[in-house]
Amino acid sequence: MRKVLVLGSGGAGKSTFAARLAECTSLPLIHLDAHYWRPGWVEPAGDEWASRVNELIRAEEWIIDGNYRGTLEKRMAACDTAVFLDLPRGVCLRRVLGRWQRFRGHTRPDMAPGCPERLTLEFLRWIWNYPRDGKPKILQDLAHMTGAQTPVVLRTPAVIEEFLNQVRSDHTRAPRPSGRSGAPNKCGKGTWSRS
Repeated sequence: MRKVLVLGSGGAGKSTFAARLAECTSLPLIHLDAHYWRPGWVEPAGDEWASRVNELIRAEEWIIDGNYRGTLEKRMAACDTAVFLDLPRGVCLRRVLGRWQRFRGHTRPDMAPGCPERLTLEFLRWIWNYPRDGKPKILQDLAHMTGAQTPVVLRTPAVIEEFLNQVRSDHTRAPRPSGRSGAPNKCGKGTWSRS
């Protein structure tokens, strides 16, 4: 596990999970939100964003959290593991509301500078419709991963904890071939795809 994508609805806990996974594995952590947005919630030009993603995925190791469907195909092709946090929309909505209350008027640590926390009706609608609009596409992408890639679907907080504990355990037991310690990927296809 050297190039890991973390995907899921808004509020699924992608950034928190990615940070915890980075702690377990010592892999470099990349929050796409911090690279995408410009101060004042200004979006980059399409070519600029595509170039930035190409630059990010060229690295030898990473954990990247974030959806950004327009560049997902490139990131999926470059990863060796894709983790989909498939939590219920009610959980995601509660988490987003809690995050908004916690960071309102301030910029989250995983967000680009100059982008204070905001909550829009459009974002809430996206989360509400994610099980219908976003999830099927992600599951289809995971199903098309090649034999050298590992799809991981985590559906509950308890299973997320179990997965992180397993990675942490593997990381402390076995050094990586490069001499750095890390978590060997012991998850076969579908091993963690459970509720």
